[in-house]
Amino acid sequence: MERSLTMELVRVTEAAAVASGRWMGFGKKDEADDAATTAMRKVFDTIPMRGTVVIGEGEMDEAPMLYIGERLGLGYLPEVDVAVDPLEGTNIVAKGLWNALSVVAVADRGNLLHAPDMYMDKIAVGPEAVGHVDINAPVEQNLKSVARALGKDVNDLVVVLLDRSRHSKIIEEVRRAGARIKLIPDGDVAAAINTAFPDTGVDMLLGSGGAPEGVLAAVALKCLGGEIQGRLLPEDEAQFQRCLDMGVQDPGQVLYMDDLVKGDDAIFAATGVTDGELLKGVRYKGTLAATHSVVMRAKTGTVRFIDGKHRLEKKPNLVLE
Repeated sequence: MERSLTMELVRVTEAAAVASGRWMGFGKKDEADDAATTAMRKVFDTIPMRGTVVIGEGEMDEAPMLYIGERLGLGYLPEVDVAVDPLEGTNIVAKGLWNALSVVAVADRGNLLHAPDMYMDKIAVGPEAVGHVDINAPVEQNLKSVARALGKDVNDLVVVLLDRSRHSKIIEEVRRAGARIKLIPDGDVAAAINTAFPDTGVDMLLGSGGAPEGVLAAVALKCLGGEIQGRLLPEDEAQFQRCLDMGVQDPGQVLYMDDLVKGDDAIFAATGVTDGELLKGVRYKGTLAATHSVVMRAKTGTVRFIDGKHRLEKKPNLVLE
């Protein structure tokens, strides 16, 4: 992939964040998502690449744009897989809560898992704890192993889980082991990324969330040197067959980093829509918008934080330069 593609992808997430951030707190998650998707699509059409959406807003007959299989970009090399979540945290924006992001990940063609839209069991940690987790191990064992790797006591750890009734057993086990818990309403991509940045105060992600989000998180953690393991959780025969149709021959197998994102190169970009531990949300003042983004590349290990200032009267279609 071309090095210049990293900055081009930030333009995509900035546009989606600026468009959707205006809906914060209005209680209209669908409108916020539509705004992000429309803006993202417009900017993708200006990028020098030949992209194919492998994780998107649905199938061609279910989504008006950014559907799985859609071609993006100007139509010439590099040829890449594209994973998108124009608004990761639609409910977060609707309620004005923390950690909504606009997210894009790309890798060379054929290197991203075509994750079906279902739940995935996940465990994620930052670089210092790589090799110290096992999704098949008991919760307490993983906590003790991560604590040793980080040079902490178990009761110093902070574990993030989605606030769902299905996680009640895990929550009980974490508390019994003595670790602290941060329950989040949505947004486990942000939570996974936060494990790689000590200043966020997050040490581990546990529990089940969307499988597509698991692949997005895997690209980010690959760039950051972290680790994520997953296991698909099909709930019925149709979902099981969906796994087979998308190339996952054993839906019960543990998916490691190289299963989720192959190769030595991938790019991840995200822009904050609402404030979070890592990124600030969009700020507006008249026709000005300020954005805070992160972009990273696995091949070089480079991580850039970008503060953008945008004069919206010069960008009526949100094709942010």
